Amino acid sequence: MVKETGLHCACSTRQNLAGICARTAGTIRRCIPLAFTPWIALVFFLIDAHAETGGVTREKSVAITFDDLPHANAGDDGADQPSAQSIQDANARILAALGDHKAPAIGFVVESKARAVGPVAKDILKDWTGPRLTLGNHTFSHADTNTLDIAGIKREIVDGEKTTRRTLKAAGKDLRFLRFPYNHTVDTPEKQKAIAALAAKLGYTIAASTIDTSNDVFDRAYERALAENDTEAAHRIRTAYLMHTQQQIAYYADLNEQVLGYEPPAIMLLHVNRLNADAIKGILSLFEESGPGFITLEKAQADAAYRRPLSYTTKYGPMWGYRWAKDRSVRIDGSLEREPPEWIVSYGE
Repeated sequence: MVKETGLHCACSTRQNLAGICARTAGTIRRCIPLAFTPWIALVFFLIDAHAETGGVTREKSVAITFDDLPHANAGDDGADQPSAQSIQDANARILAALGDHKAPAIGFVVESKARAVGPVAKDILKDWTGPRLTLGNHTFSHADTNTLDIAGIKREIVDGEKTTRRTLKAAGKDLRFLRFPYNHTVDTPEKQKAIAALAAKLGYTIAASTIDTSNDVFDRAYERALAENDTEAAHRIRTAYLMHTQQQIAYYADLNEQVLGYEPPAIMLLHVNRLNADAIKGILSLFEESGPGFITLEKAQADAAYRRPLSYTTKYGPMWGYRWAKDRSVRIDGSLEREPPEWIVSYGE
């Protein structure tokens, strides 16, 4: 990571200094010269961090989220179309692991995938409304918002919520979160403002994400191994996936602290597929071993970092740490992020 000031300090020292700076900020601003020194730049970085954290030491936490319910590969063309039984099994194993680890989670539903799965989708989604669980809207057809106008995006949202809202209502729960496919939150400032206003008008909070594991890349390789009954390859892929996930958890934690001056609650982005059904216990254990406690998405996004509106626009779907960096003009070295191993990519092609 790029350390702008070249200075390193312990977290407790930084928080104490931030508290002092916050109380004396007015005096500092009246006395400093116009030519800021690196030390003065550090002081104001710490003041900003203090403001965002409220001066409170926070425990590490993470919200677990799953996209593409009922199943990432449902409704896709190709020979690897999962059976209804396979889809039920994947969801059941994911939910069982979440329950065993007492981890809240939200599943984002693609309406067209639910329809493709058929009647069994109703039971699967109902299971996602149990204790510590809820559902979100992932649009109707998983269309790329960059290719749609505002009217088209509205149709995707409204048509995408029908089964999900009905299922949540039957469970006495509200539909609150919307996540756009590919994490694309549109590519122009004008469109971004319009889409934010639209989501708010429809009663939605746009779901963020801070940890990406490229699990779709690993899943393609995993599906090939399973299709060929190559248990050894499947084991190697699953092991590599968990190793990559561990690296990504650490990378994004460091990134967020570098940008914000503290670690906000993390938001893990996963998909419902056979790979995650087989690996979810290991993923949850990784978090438990590294310290974060499990919380709801709603609680995670109550943090000040998420409440501050984003101004950065892009046609891509980067994690929020990169967006925060752009909004705050913090220089980072994205090349430090690990990519999936080349043999995984090649095997899945």
